[in-house]
Amino acid sequence: MNDVKPSIDGLVTDLKLKRDELRLKWGLARLEAHEEWLQLERKLAELEAKVKELADATAEASKDVAAAAQLLGEEIRSGLKKIASHL
Repeated sequence: MNDVKPSIDGLVTDLKLKRDELRLKWGLARLEAHEEWLQLERKLAELEAKVKELADATAEASKDVAAAAQLLGEEIRSGLKKIASHL
């Protein structure tokens, strides 16, 4: 029985170390995801503003606004997929 205790103690120590490492990584990932979320919220507000601008734009200007809005929409979609992949 005495031979098993050091082995089990080592296992417990290793598991606690892994747990602590994962806890740290998880916390950092949560912070990163939160920052990305905030950026996406800002981009979405910007996209909504561009859509309103598009309604008021002339035909020539509307092409530029539409292209910018499309690009912004794709950035938002990509960011949301990235966040979803972390969940």
